[in-house]
Amino acid sequence: MGKIVSGAEAVAHIADGAVVTVSSSSALGCPDAVLEALGARFRDEGHPRGLTTIHPIAAGDMYGVKGVDHIAQDGLLATIIGGSYPSGPSNLPMPAIWQMIVDNRVAAYNVPSGILFDMHRDVAARKPGVLTKVGLETFVDPVREGCAMNDVAAGRSIVERAQFGGETWLHFPNIVPDVAIIRATTADEHGNLTYEHEGATLGALDQAIAVRNHGGLVIAQVKRVTAAGSLRPHDVHVPGHLVDMIVVAPDQKQTTETLYDPAISGEIMRPWDSFARAEHNVEKVIARRAAMELRAGQTANLGFGISAIVPRILLEEGQAQAVTWAIEQGAVGGMPLTGFAFGCASNAHAFVPSPNQFTYFQGGGFDMSFLSFLEVDVQGNVNVSKLGKKPYLTAGCGGFVDITAHARKIVFSGYFEAGAELSLTPEAISVTRPGKFTKMVDAVEHVTFAGQRALRQGQDVLYVTERCVMRLTETGLVATEIMPGIDPERDIVTASAGRVAVAGNANRMPVSLLSETPMGLVL
Repeated sequence: MGKIVSGAEAVAHIADGAVVTVSSSSALGCPDAVLEALGARFRDEGHPRGLTTIHPIAAGDMYGVKGVDHIAQDGLLATIIGGSYPSGPSNLPMPAIWQMIVDNRVAAYNVPSGILFDMHRDVAARKPGVLTKVGLETFVDPVREGCAMNDVAAGRSIVERAQFGGETWLHFPNIVPDVAIIRATTADEHGNLTYEHEGATLGALDQAIAVRNHGGLVIAQVKRVTAAGSLRPHDVHVPGHLVDMIVVAPDQKQTTETLYDPAISGEIMRPWDSFARAEHNVEKVIARRAAMELRAGQTANLGFGISAIVPRILLEEGQAQAVTWAIEQGAVGGMPLTGFAFGCASNAHAFVPSPNQFTYFQGGGFDMSFLSFLEVDVQGNVNVSKLGKKPYLTAGCGGFVDITAHARKIVFSGYFEAGAELSLTPEAISVTRPGKFTKMVDAVEHVTFAGQRALRQGQDVLYVTERCVMRLTETGLVATEIMPGIDPERDIVTASAGRVAVAGNANRMPVSLLSETPMGLVL
C-alpha cells in the first residue's frame, strides 16, 4: 500500500519549474482532485512556481469540474500548452485560465491534440521532436501564429518550418515532461491501472511512458484500490512500474453531471430506442443534409456542434448501425453522445487510446469527417478556434487540425448568418429577418482549416448551411444546392456581400429535409 498517498502528499513532490502533462478530456478522465491539491499547495506555500503544463485535450469544463482552473494562478503557472481549453456560453463567467491568457499573464499555446500526443511518443523514444505536415498553412504554422494564443507566447516559438526530403514540414522540438497526472478507475497495490468505469483511456499510457523514460514522477488518481494480483493482466492499461503515487478520489465523475453510466464504459449496451431523437429545428435540417453524404459501411469522424446531431439523424432513419463513428477521445462505433457527455459513446465497439486514434486520423484512413464552423472565408478557410471578442466561447482547435489534414472528405456544418430569424415549415425555410452578420467573410480571424491547401491535395470539401450547400472550387465558394424557400440572390449572394456565388445549375435540396417525420434516408 506504499504507493497510496493523499493529494497533498503527491503534489508535494512537484518541483518549481516542472513540466507537468495532464491526461483529461473536459470532465472525462479529469484528475480533478490532484489538480485541486496542486492549486491548494500553491496558495498555502507559494510553491511549486513557474510550471509548464501540457494538456492534449482540455482539463475540466465550465459546468462543475474546474480542472485546469484549480492551477490558473499567477506565479504557479508560467506556460500552458493545450490542444483545447474549457469553453462554454457567454452567460457564464470566463474561466480563470482564459482570463490569464487574455491578460497575458501566462504564455499560452493551442497545439493540435494529435501533435501533442505525438510529442509524448517522440520524447519518450528520444527522437528529435515531431516532424509533421499537420497544421501547414493554418494558425499552427509559424508563417501565421505558430500556435501562440497571446503576445507573451508569440515571443517564444515552439514550432518551426523545416525542409526534409525536399518537402516542407513543421517541426516541434521536444518538450520533456517531468510529471504526469493521469486518471483511471481502479489501482491495485502495485499501481496497475484499469479503466472499467471510464469512457476512454485517452493518452495516459503514452504520457506515463514519456515521463518515466526521463526519470520523472507519475501520479494516478483513481476511484478505488484493490489487492495486488486481483486485476486481469489484459485489463491493465497502465502497468504499475510506470506509476509512482496513487491518489484515491472515490467521488470522481465519469463525465460532467455523470457519476457513472455503465453504457458509456461499455459495461452494458443500451437499447437503440432509448436514445433521444434530435429536436425538430433548423439545426436538424442542416444535420440531415450532411447525413446524406454517408454510405453504409463507411467510417466517419465526428466533431462538436451541429455535426454531433448526425448520428441521431441515422438513428431516426433506422440506420443507426450503418456507419462506424470514430471520435478523438477513442470510442469506435456505437452512438456518440451529445451535451456534457460529448467525447463519449454508448454501445461502443472498442475504445482505442487517443494517440492511436489520432494516428488513424492524421493519415486519413477514415471515409469522411463531419465538423462545424464559426466562419468561412473566400479562400475556403475555416475558423473554429478563435473568437477575439469572446475567446472562451471556443475550446480551441482540439483534434480539428489533425482530422482535416488528410481527410478524404470533409463536411462542415453551420449557420450562414449569425442571429438571423428563420421560419421552418414542412415546405420551406425562409429568412424572416437578416442576421447580425454573415459567417461568410473576406478573411477568417483564425485559419484552423486551410482551404487552398485542401484543394491542392484533392480533398472533397462541402459547407452545409440552412440556406445552401457550398463547394470549395478554384474560384471560391459556390452554392450548388439551394434550400426550399431560400431566395438565392437575396439570402445567399447579397447576404454574403457577394462572397458566395450561386451555380447556374444549382439544385433544390429535397423538401423531405424539412419533414417532422423521418425523411426516408437510405444509405
